[in-house]
Amino acid sequence: MPPSFRPAAVLALLVTGGLWAGVAALAQDKPGFVRITPSEIHWTAIPGGLGAKYAVVLGDPTKPGLYVVRAIFPPHVMDTPHTHPNDRYVTVLSGTWYTGTGPGFAPATATPLTAGSVMFHPAGAVHWDGSAGDDGAVVQITGMGPAPTVPIDPKVSPWTRVETPKR
Repeated sequence: MPPSFRPAAVLALLVTGGLWAGVAALAQDKPGFVRITPSEIHWTAIPGGLGAKYAVVLGDPTKPGLYVVRAIFPPHVMDTPHTHPNDRYVTVLSGTWYTGTGPGFAPATATPLTAGSVMFHPAGAVHWDGSAGDDGAVVQITGMGPAPTVPIDPKVSPWTRVETPKR
């Protein structure tokens, strides 16, 4: 290539590269993308939840479709045996989340899961969980709605205070 064409070639490459960078930047912000910061998450107290709270992050767990919900379990607060009609994936974001399966509520046998742990809840499987420790727990739940909570024994309170299991 003659020297007189080099600046034009370099300019063409820069413009083309700049266009591609601009297209890439626009692709990130097309409709449908959602960004949520911690300050934008709206926490709601769970009625009768002894201080437990939840926040719908994405979707709507009361309607068909994918949803993401977060739950805060205060120290020593657990929910009693229940089921959900669809599979759920739970990720522990902070604290220690204590989990149990089956209809017998026995916090002393709960499995502690620390931050970064994941648990899969199969549809219709009986389970119970929460914070049996002093630091509480925050979890993120992902599933398909609608996702009602169905208590195993409607006569038993869905929330209870517990002591830390002795190991």
